[in-house]
Amino acid sequence: MTSGINAALTGVLAHQRQVDVAGNNLANVNTDGFKKSRVTMEEQPAGVSAGSQRVETPGPQYPDPIDPTGPLVEGSNVDIAEEMVALLTGERGFEANLKAISTQDEMLGALLDIVG
Repeated sequence: MTSGINAALTGVLAHQRQVDVAGNNLANVNTDGFKKSRVTMEEQPAGVSAGSQRVETPGPQYPDPIDPTGPLVEGSNVDIAEEMVALLTGERGFEANLKAISTQDEMLGALLDIVG
């Protein structure tokens, strides 16, 4: 039974990382040259592991507001709609794993009531 709790806990941590990365991306949406990051989740024997990597696609280019005749400035490559989806997915995954932990806790409590 504890393996179920451990698996759900790794899921909670993985989805927390997804929310953290999406939040960082959104915080930097107006930072020139900022490159967004993406979380990748991988199934492991004991649960889920989450890693993140930078996405190197170029952002939109626009004239420099200080020197419009100078070279173009690259904006961030963050898509707000994409980040909102990542936040919602992370939130729902977080909730689902917490529910799994809660269910395991209830089952262990019921088992202890039967045995005790």
